Amino acid sequence: METLLTLNPIKPQPHFLKFPNSRIISNRINNKYLISTVSCKLTSQPSKETTPTNKKVVVPGAAPSLSENNGSAQPSAPPPAPEIKKSGGVFVKRLSKRVLAFLANLPLAIGEMFTIAGLMALGTAIDQGEAPEYYFQKYPEDNPVLGFFTWRWILTLGFDHMFSSPVFLGTLILLGASLMACTYTTQIPMVKVARRWSFLQSANTIRKLEFADSLPKASIQDLGVVLSGAGFEVFMKGPSLYAFKGMAGRFAPIGVHLALLLIMGGGTYTATGSFKGSVTVPQGLSFVMGDVLGPNGFLSTPTEAFNTEVHVNRFYMDYYDSGEVSQFHTDLSLFDIDGKEVMRKTISVNDPLRYDGVTVYQTDWSISALQVLKDGEGPFNLAVAPLTINGDKKLYGSFLPIGNTDSANVKGISLLLRDLQSVVLYDQDGKFVGVRRPNSKLPIEIDGTKIEIVDAIGSSGLDMKTDPGVPIVYAGFGALMLTTCISYLSHTQIWALQDGTTVVVGGKTNRAKIEFPEEMNRVLDRVPELNEPSDAICG
Repeated sequence: METLLTLNPIKPQPHFLKFPNSRIISNRINNKYLISTVSCKLTSQPSKETTPTNKKVVVPGAAPSLSENNGSAQPSAPPPAPEIKKSGGVFVKRLSKRVLAFLANLPLAIGEMFTIAGLMALGTAIDQGEAPEYYFQKYPEDNPVLGFFTWRWILTLGFDHMFSSPVFLGTLILLGASLMACTYTTQIPMVKVARRWSFLQSANTIRKLEFADSLPKASIQDLGVVLSGAGFEVFMKGPSLYAFKGMAGRFAPIGVHLALLLIMGGGTYTATGSFKGSVTVPQGLSFVMGDVLGPNGFLSTPTEAFNTEVHVNRFYMDYYDSGEVSQFHTDLSLFDIDGKEVMRKTISVNDPLRYDGVTVYQTDWSISALQVLKDGEGPFNLAVAPLTINGDKKLYGSFLPIGNTDSANVKGISLLLRDLQSVVLYDQDGKFVGVRRPNSKLPIEIDGTKIEIVDAIGSSGLDMKTDPGVPIVYAGFGALMLTTCISYLSHTQIWALQDGTTVVVGGKTNRAKIEFPEEMNRVLDRVPELNEPSDAICG
């Protein structure tokens, strides 16, 4: 649209032309004026000398003049209708905001944490990974724990494998969603606000801050030097100053949330992508890792290490002076698929073997066989069976038949062992005969038969597992410790204005609000005083 303004010719003057009847169309957006472009075109019309020349000023965007188009007003084309947003998109936006607000709710996040802690405690109290018959016997329906808790709760909710159960993993996912929602809706906007800054041009505004003071006979440049020496980032523009420090403290909560997500992600990966297995191997025998390890979750994937053969070279124990077992050791050799030894180590309790993501722990021991000489013949390997196993109080027994072994009533010598260092022998009537140590080479005669204990062959109890989430969990805990320390850093902002010979200073901080005035007073005490007012820099 164009508006035509008719102006009488005027004599050129050495100053700006003024148009008393004209208007400048402006739009105010965000407190800023955008001036629309004014274009002028001069048109000359053939006329007499007494006929003045008309000048037309075209202002785009103005209403059409009634004098145009032969004095008749013509309706202009209607502006294009604004595009109407689809109601579906608005609904999705509102729903997303409500979901984010719900997930970012602090009481909800605290409740999720307590729920996870309770499930972890329950998973510690309930034996994990046992056969269903175990839970049938320990948590029967006729004698429920706390009056209601039976094996049905355990097997239905998956509490027999708590850390990979849908309840536990679902709660972890919900907590992770709450952390991400809080980061997106709260922490990131706070960082964006903290990074925005501007110079304050009003002394009254500065005096309204948390901390405010005035420095008579001072220079704002000297204040900037002192603040820079105190670790502040300083910016100056004319008589105004802005300084800050501790911006990392604003980023730290985001880092804490990311660290927690790493820890939960690593734990979830371990619960759903690991392998675990146990085996008891007699001395001198071997097994393949893949035959022992079983998957724990749907993400479990075997590796090349599963083809490794483990050979038990030797098993032996250490004893206290009282004769009780103090420690047990296993000498292991690892062979690859080509039969080449790739690793050898003697493991013990709290000193496992680690190879290509697989960890082998020494957890238990047993006795598998006895080697004996009978009347100088042998050695014979006698099978050993556990008689009593109650924690570390173990008792094993064996039997050496004497006489006609085809008889229905076979008699023989009974042998009992508590450990690998002594064997107790009884005759056919069950009477105590004596004690012999393996490898002592001291024979003992029982019912006319000479017996010599050559060796007691032990079995090593090994636990094996893969834990792919451990590096992620360790990284998360490291990041959590670091970001937690950084979060204690105060984000401090300082504004100052040179008002004549006086410097007006104000500031605020998000932490250590009690110590903040003391810190500021120490900083301002180091600002030198000007001797002459003329030395002050007024901008």
